[in-house]
Amino acid sequence: MNRIDRLFGITTMLQSKKYVTAEKISEKFKISVRTVYRDIKSLGEQGIPVSFEQHKGYYIVQGYFLPPISFSTEEANALLLMESIVSAFADQSILTHYSSALNKVKAVLRGPEKDKLDLLQDKIKMRIPECFKSNFAYLSVLQEAISAKTVIAIQYKLKDGQTSTRRMEPIGLVFYALAWHLIGWCHLRNDYRDFKVPRIEKLSNTGVPFKNAKHITLEEYMQSIAATYAT
Repeated sequence: MNRIDRLFGITTMLQSKKYVTAEKISEKFKISVRTVYRDIKSLGEQGIPVSFEQHKGYYIVQGYFLPPISFSTEEANALLLMESIVSAFADQSILTHYSSALNKVKAVLRGPEKDKLDLLQDKIKMRIPECFKSNFAYLSVLQEAISAKTVIAIQYKLKDGQTSTRRMEPIGLVFYALAWHLIGWCHLRNDYRDFKVPRIEKLSNTGVPFKNAKHITLEEYMQSIAATYAT
């Protein structure tokens, strides 16, 4: 990667996160931390207001907006291919948002590139097994609740066919055993629980903040359960 592309990549990385450490930039672009310092200085000289906060990292000053991002044909093709993967492993809520984002990508492509992408779209097919097909549209709502740290209310179908109403504090989503699983602190059981998303019959984000401000991480939870991840 040449330096111009790297500077653009660093700028995009800074724009996509609240804070980015020099070590993270160094790791992503396979350059030394000293080179990161030089690149950050160059961005400032180009008029991009990059600032630094102790113990957190670099960030782009609020209020600065980059020009519209352009995509290479290869990047657009990769996103097109991922649409098939999304349709297999996500639900309708995610697919709807992904398709909307992909249309925005197409909007910034030049005419010939759009024609190639349209042609390629008809040349990529994915046969989805019945076990992967979802009849729910919850993942987008769950993502919002996880990121906003708000309590959700669910109506959940248990293994014996009975229905249980729960309120919980979601900490993450994990795909295993051919299905999405919601991990969170259950108010009824006063403990962390694993809920299979396809068994959720009703879902709402209450908007109420978590009671517990310090939950374990998703990785810590996964390490605490059996490696087989039985359903």
